[in-house]
Formats: sequence, structure tokens, C-alpha cells
Amino acid sequence: MEKVIIFDTTLRDGEQSPGASLTSDEKIKIAEQLERLGVDVIEAGFPIASEDDAKAVSLIAERVKKPVVCALARCKDEDIEVALRSLEKATKPRLHIFLATSEIHRKYKLKKAKEEIIKIAVEKSAFAKKYIDDIEFSPEDATRTEPDFLLEVLKAVIEEGVKTVNIPDTVGYATPPEYGALIKFLRENLPPDIIISVHCHNDLGLAVANSLVAVINGARQVECTINGIGERAGSASLEEIAMNLLVRKDFYKLTTNIETKELYRTSRMVSTLTGIPVQPNKAIIGENAFRHESGIHQDGILKERSTYEIMNPEMIGVPASELVLGKHSGRHALKARLETLGFQLNEEQLEKIFDKFKQLADRKKEITDIDIIFLAEEEQFKTHKPVYTLEYFHVISGSSTIPSATVRVRKGEEVLEDASRGDGPVDAIYKALDRITGLAPKLKEYKITAITSGQDAQGEVNVSLEMEGLKIPGKGVSTDIIEASAKAYLDAVNRYLMRKDIVKPKYKGA
Repeated sequence: MEKVIIFDTTLRDGEQSPGASLTSDEKIKIAEQLERLGVDVIEAGFPIASEDDAKAVSLIAERVKKPVVCALARCKDEDIEVALRSLEKATKPRLHIFLATSEIHRKYKLKKAKEEIIKIAVEKSAFAKKYIDDIEFSPEDATRTEPDFLLEVLKAVIEEGVKTVNIPDTVGYATPPEYGALIKFLRENLPPDIIISVHCHNDLGLAVANSLVAVINGARQVECTINGIGERAGSASLEEIAMNLLVRKDFYKLTTNIETKELYRTSRMVSTLTGIPVQPNKAIIGENAFRHESGIHQDGILKERSTYEIMNPEMIGVPASELVLGKHSGRHALKARLETLGFQLNEEQLEKIFDKFKQLADRKKEITDIDIIFLAEEEQFKTHKPVYTLEYFHVISGSSTIPSATVRVRKGEEVLEDASRGDGPVDAIYKALDRITGLAPKLKEYKITAITSGQDAQGEVNVSLEMEGLKIPGKGVSTDIIEASAKAYLDAVNRYLMRKDIVKPKYKGA
């Protein structure tokens, strides 16, 4: 079977999701997991955007060896030079340059004629070709560009050595019939050795559909993100693309290099580090994807799973085993289960997870694989030493009582404690934390999600704080929602304190 190249842009387009800013350390962890997942190309970032973005691309280029490592640049000398420097240590470097081509962009954004667009595209492709062999070119807003002009631009850059041409549906405007016809037109009129790539946005909910219809019509690279994160409504979801091509290989007759058993872990990692939760009904990796509520469905599943399931959880790495560990279980049992679940941990990490496991076991009757995964993720994906850690809290709340909270946190060797009142117990805790930290962030989002089942389930709280124009995510997990809320708030504060000195924006990406 012919192969579809999976181009992952979680670390570039995905990071442009509001509130999803990642540090270089967090990007490296995701890049290494993407390598385990088997993606062919990792778009590691937009180096001109910030110093930390350039650093992240450089570190990923050095650490990741199997996939192609790609950096994005506008058709400007400075962008290209910064991107090339960030790729110097890459085993398989790629430069991805873009320039808007649609009439609306030419008229209102660039204020340039068609001839000028072609001239810039040709000059910058030729300039880049002097220093790197693997170049990808994207005519931004391709689906709203006149097809004949689009073809003219692509042919011009191909003559300068571009090997991959990407056809982005930048604003998610195209319908599948239109997009399929455009890809077919380009495939019939471009050299057969040129890879046609597609990059679809989800503004109308058609990103995956458009990507798949493009593949049917000759595209052989799909640009996508984990969990479908990205600008505005997001991008085409990698897990949905990969599983469509696998489950319906009888129809598509195409293959990928994706190791689908790594999909769940990759999804969880991206959600954890970006602070963007996965919606329960999300295809493939949502918590409800393999749950059956209807009695008719349950009856069918009990008789034969294929009656209502076209995939099984093990295919994407969701543990099928519900091995129960409890407070009497030892380190060896926990370590064995972690290894079975795919976690390779050092002794220090194992010890910390074991301590948290014992604490959880005192509060929760049964600890399942999902519980263990969350404990391991919390430790393994930790990329920074927190400034503040929660030591103790006590809340007073009731229908006839003004809610109040006393909170104690540790800052290095110093223990800080304060109290406050609020509109509710969570608000009281947050105000007490503000008094302790001396910060006054705005709470923009607050979400609670049950991550395991039962009355003693672990709850996950996701918050988003705004400080000095930065939107910072935070996450906390506990069987006590008040505690999870406090942890999430402190996590966001710690991320802010870590990032404010290293993230120095230059240019907000396209």
C-alpha cells in the first residue's frame, strides 16, 4: 500500500491555541512522544516568534532523530535565517515557508499584485535552496485563491527546488467536494514526484473530512495535530486521520507509520501539558469513545463487541485491564503495572508516584489503570520545579456561613499561610492564594472533569488565568475537588512565574 506522510504540527499550529503556550522543555517531551508515535514530520515551531520557540526547535532538532524536524518561516530573509539556524543540528531538517496568495489577502493584508507574490515566492525559495535541500511551500489561504494562479505559484516555486507543496484551508472555508476537486486539479497538473500536502482547519467542522477527501484525490501528506488543537476551532485531528486510514484501509488502500497504541498516551500528554482538556465525546480518544449507555447497545456488546464497536480500546492504547491495586500493594506491584502500561521510570520518579499512590489508596477504595496513568503522567510530564506547593487547606462553607479558607503553601524552605473569604469555598481559596503570592490574576476559565468512575473518583480541574496579557493554563487532580482546584490554580501561577522571563514574543504566528 502507498503511504501517507503524517506531518504533525501540534508544537506549532497546535501551540497557537489560546492559552496553550508551551515551554521548550514541554515541547521536547511532546516531540519525543511524537517520535514514539511514529509521525514522519514534526513541525517543531515558528523560530522567529520568540527566543524560546527558536530554542525549542533547536533542542528538538538535536534530540529527535527518526522524524523530519521542520521549522516554519514567512517568506522573509530574517525568518528563513533564524529557522535555518534552529535546524542546524537536525538529522533530517525541513524548512517550511509560507506566503498568502488569495485575493482577499493580496488586497487587504499584503497589498501586492499577483506578479509581486510570484516574485517573492520565487526569490525566497531560491534563497532557502542555497542552504537546505528539503523545502516545503505553503500558499496561505490556498482554498480561496484562484486555482489557475495557485497552480502558477506552485509551479514557480517547484522550479526553484521546492519538493512539497502544502494546500492549506487556512480558515476552514472549503467543502469536501470543492477541496477534493482542487487537489485533483493540482495532482493532474504538477510533476508526479512532488508531494502534495494538506493542512485543514476546523472552522466548519470539516478538517478531517477535507483531509481524507484530499488523500483520495492524490495528496500524500496530511498536516494535523494531536486532539485537533490549533488556531480558532482547531486543526485536523491526527488520531482521527490515522484511525480512519487504518480501520477503513479496505476503502482508502493507504497506510501510515503511526503506532496507534501510542495515541492515547500522546493525547493525554498533550492535554496535560497544554491544559486543554479533551471533550468527552471526542472521536477515538474521548472518555466516552468506548462507553455504551443504551441498553440495546449494551446487550449487543455483551453478545458480540463488533455489533456496536468498529475499534477496540487496545488499538489506541487504552488499557483493557482493570487490575485493581490497593493500599496494601507494594512498590513491585506498582512498578510492574506501570511498565505494562508503557511507563519507563527512574527510581526517584517511582518513589514519588508510589507515595502519591499510597495517599490516593487511603482515600479511594479501588485504584484502576486509569488512576495509575494519571499519577504517572503527573510525575513524568512535570517539566519545572514549582515555586509554590500546596501544604494544607481548610475551608468553612455552608448555607448560613460566609465561605472562608485558610491555606498553607511552601516556597522553598519557607512556609506561608493566609486566609480569606470569598463567594464560595474555591473563590475563598483563590483569594487566600493571591494574598500569599502577591499576584492578582484574572480567572478566565474553570472546568471540572471526572477522570475515573465511582463516588470516590479522581476529579480533574482545569483553570486558565490571565496575568500581564498572558493566558496561562493550570491543572490539578484529586479525589477532593476543592484540593484539585487549589492545585490547578497554583499550577497556573507556577507556570506563569517560570514563563514570564523566558517567553519573549517577537511575532505572533500565522
